Amino acid sequence: MTRLNASLVGALALAFAASLLAGRVWIDPFHSDVPGAGLILMQLRLPRSVLAVLVGGGLGAAGAAMQAYLRNPLADPGLFGIAPSAALGAVLSILLGAYGFALGPWALPVFALVGAGGAMALLGLIAGRSSGGVALFTLAGMMIASLTGALMSLAISLSPSPFALWEIVTWLMGALADRSWHEVWMAAPLMAVGLSAFLVAGRSLDALTLGEAAARSLGVDPRRLQALLILGVGCAVGGSVAVAGVIGFVGLVVPHLLRPFTDRRPSSLIVPSALGGALLLLVGDSMCRILPLAGGELRLGIALSLLGAPFFLVLLWRMRDGVWR
Repeated sequence: MTRLNASLVGALALAFAASLLAGRVWIDPFHSDVPGAGLILMQLRLPRSVLAVLVGGGLGAAGAAMQAYLRNPLADPGLFGIAPSAALGAVLSILLGAYGFALGPWALPVFALVGAGGAMALLGLIAGRSSGGVALFTLAGMMIASLTGALMSLAISLSPSPFALWEIVTWLMGALADRSWHEVWMAAPLMAVGLSAFLVAGRSLDALTLGEAAARSLGVDPRRLQALLILGVGCAVGGSVAVAGVIGFVGLVVPHLLRPFTDRRPSSLIVPSALGGALLLLVGDSMCRILPLAGGELRLGIALSLLGAPFFLVLLWRMRDGVWR
């Protein structure tokens, strides 16, 4: 595990350095003649790269924790309904602004966090006081995701102008473009809380691999574990949606790629998944900046969906043929 983490940290450091130099305008760190190169690095590319590390790390760790808790290799952070609820909050803030309400620059992330918090509270009310276990927890998350998806479609249909509709759709695609240090300072504490919750839950998740009855006999409190997962996923996924929009498949792809290099205990996969998620998002964002695209930059959420959807189909095919391990 130490070797895996060290390798991921090394790759992440190299990718981070490259991300500061890469873009439509490349910057030579030794002989740069680009006007305002220092300003570009410190105010545009550095916060964007830091945010990619934070968001990717939170999504990767959330995916590893969810797959362990649900004991489902296809589990993804969007399953709990927290990401759709955060997106619903953001859509409502854009819609209110389009209708003339005076909202500040922090309205969108605040609304997104409120949406994630509301989903967390509802999930806790439905599943947190029940002995229904993982099945009820999963069904509650799917119900919340379905409800918020319908409400989001309703909100989009009420858009008062094509410009507001374009802003909503563009934001839902997910991206790190035009982000600043404000988003970094908002995301950092949320990701720290989320990762801490996953690490605290690690040993309980290890016990859960033996089954719910065996985990209880080993002293695992199901309600406490549920609370930790709700807190962790809410902060990590809700925080990522609040600052970057909807970015999918990171929590699905990264744990699968790294699991063969661990001892397959959930607690051993959380930190590597956080590092791998940060690396994936950082590389993906750098590629989006570099790739030529008429009319602007390829949206990061679209790029990762193009990568993640075929990966998901391959996983389904392997499970269909009974070769999943």
